[in-house]
Order: sequence, then C-alpha cells, then structure tokens
Amino acid sequence: MVCALGCGAQLVGRSHECDFPQEVTRLPVCSESKLQPDATSREIDEQIQDMLGASLSIYQVNSLLIQELRPDLILTQSQCDVCAASEVDVAKALGNWPGTPPQIISLTPHRLADVWADMGRVAAALGVTENGREVVLALKNRCVDVIAKACVLKRPRVACLEWLDPLMGAGNWVPELVDLAGGRNLFGEPGKHTGRLEWEQLCSANPDFIIALPCGYNLAQTRAELGSLSNLSGWAKLKAVRQGRVFFCDGSAFFNRSGPRLVESLEILAEILHPKTFRFGHEGLGWERFKA
Repeated sequence: MVCALGCGAQLVGRSHECDFPQEVTRLPVCSESKLQPDATSREIDEQIQDMLGASLSIYQVNSLLIQELRPDLILTQSQCDVCAASEVDVAKALGNWPGTPPQIISLTPHRLADVWADMGRVAAALGVTENGREVVLALKNRCVDVIAKACVLKRPRVACLEWLDPLMGAGNWVPELVDLAGGRNLFGEPGKHTGRLEWEQLCSANPDFIIALPCGYNLAQTRAELGSLSNLSGWAKLKAVRQGRVFFCDGSAFFNRSGPRLVESLEILAEILHPKTFRFGHEGLGWERFKA
C-alpha cells in the first residue's frame, strides 16, 4: 500500500510477510510467526487453536529492532489476530519506548470500500492525500472495467475456500469480488469472517466452480494441500470436478491481503469464471487449474 502510494523510499522496516514489491525484501524484518512453517493445514489450525486457547499471540514483534529503526509511523492491523501481527502486539512491543512513541495506524478492513478508505488514511498520514485519491480512483476504474463486462454474463455458482483442512469458506471482501467478477458466491458473507464449512455442505451445494485460496499459501503450497479434498468421498461426483472447474490461487499474494492487489484478485476471478471474456495474463502466476 505504501509503495502503491509512491512512498516506498520512506519505509524503514517490514513484517515477516511483507514481500511485495520485491524491493521491500531488503528492509529489516520486524516480526516473526510462532507457527511451524512446514506444518500441514490441519497442524497449523491445531497450533492456532492451542495458542488462542491459552491467550497467546501467534506473532512476535521485535521491539529492540523497531527502537533502532526509530520510525515516525507504524502501520499495523486489527482485522484478524490469526492472519498477521496485530495492533495489540505492536502496542506491547512499544511499551518501553524512550520518549514520544511513533504514531500507530491500525487498519481494520472488511470490505472493498474499507480498503479504499484505508489507502486514503495512509496517504493522509504520509502527506500524499491528493496522490492517494488518484491511486484509489485508478484502482476503482480497473474494477469498473471488469464489472461492466461481467454484469451481463451468466453467473455460475462459486465456492471459494479460505482453508482446506479443516474446510472454511472465504469471507470479508472475497464474496464481493466473486459478485463483481460475475459469479454467485455460495459460502461466506460480504464484510464478515467465515467459520468452518462441513464437507457435506460443499457436496450438497455442488458448485459450478471450486476455487481454493488458502490464507497465507502460495500456489505450490495450495496445490499440495488440495489433496486433502480430492481424497474425500464424493469428490469425483462434484459438478466442478467433473467439468474440470477446480482452480487454486496464490492467496498469500492476492486474496488474503487487504491492499491494492485486490484488483488483481478481481481480475483473477474474472479470468477463471469467464475465460472467453477476460484475459489479463494472471494464469500461472496468480492461479492454476487443479489436476488431480
């Protein structure tokens, strides 16, 4: 978001998951996850439940490093304690800050409109309010380009999956993206977190498309984890499977992050759902077709 606003040169540090654009990877890493990086979806979920049950944070913020970097502004989030270091984590890390502490802006987006508003807040804090308006307008116009074509197309029924073991539907801005891309979202409500999804629910809905976009997973990780679904009883009978309409996306890079690349996420969905109408070139980079 900061880089999209033209302020990348002002960054002095990043979280362990901030990796786009490529130039930010040179920055000092100010946080880390306590989860085992090579764990399966099921194991990660169990670790998370254990930590939350014990009122423990999943992330650790390096307070000493942040003090060395002396930032004027810290951007964090309070949208999800599971997905990233939270405002509470940052506040604890700044507890012994010498002198006047940095300004903290905590973002809590749940829908696309919230993301655009957050970009305006960040732009104002960085002193680039007018540029922020122009950047957001350009992003909105790209969305309109998709909407104008998708709104007249037949709307297939779509199941977007934010976690695979246990199964979870995708919420917050994803249902909106499906709708704007010309689909009918089956699981998850716009602007709300989703809970667990029973396998029987997915089978009963029998969607036209199944799209896996697990939180924090790239294409290779998601491809490997899809085996947990394809081995379940009834998988081969699903309409989406029989018609070759099971896809997986780079959730980590696109769908799970509440920033400017949600526009690319919309384009990815449009390509998947309506390939004769949309060709943005994201296949192989942002999404792939699943072949069991």
